[in-house]
Formats: sequence, C-alpha cells, structure tokens
Amino acid sequence: MAEEIRAEIVGYVIEVVAAEGQVVCKGDHVIVVESMKMEIPAAVETSGTVTSLRASVGDLLNEGDLIAVVE
Repeated sequence: MAEEIRAEIVGYVIEVVAAEGQVVCKGDHVIVVESMKMEIPAAVETSGTVTSLRASVGDLLNEGDLIAVVE
C-alpha cells in the first residue's frame, strides 16, 4: 500500500533529502521545509521505496500539498 507524504504546514522547501527510487526506512526524512524561521522535516511513516517526488528546493508548499509517494 502506498503512503502519501503531504505538507503539514505552509513553507518553502529548503532541502530535498530523498530521491525517486531511493529506499527509505520509517522515520527517514524526505524533505525539509522552512516556515516562520523553523526547519520542519517531513518523514516517512513506513519503510519502502520513493516512487514519486513532487517537491524541489525553493518550492512553496501549502498545507496538504503532495510531497512524495512511498510504496
């Protein structure tokens, strides 16, 4: 079953940690978002492979935007 990683807060992507095709483990960070001078990492809740990465450095994310899909 696929896990969709979505933005929890409005902010700018300042770092992309994972890449499409990369194997990730529960708790690994996919990206880091900056909002109100805080850095907020987006982590996966299940282990798997990143099959889709929809965020790039500099992108503005709104709450609920799709960041990545892990299968």
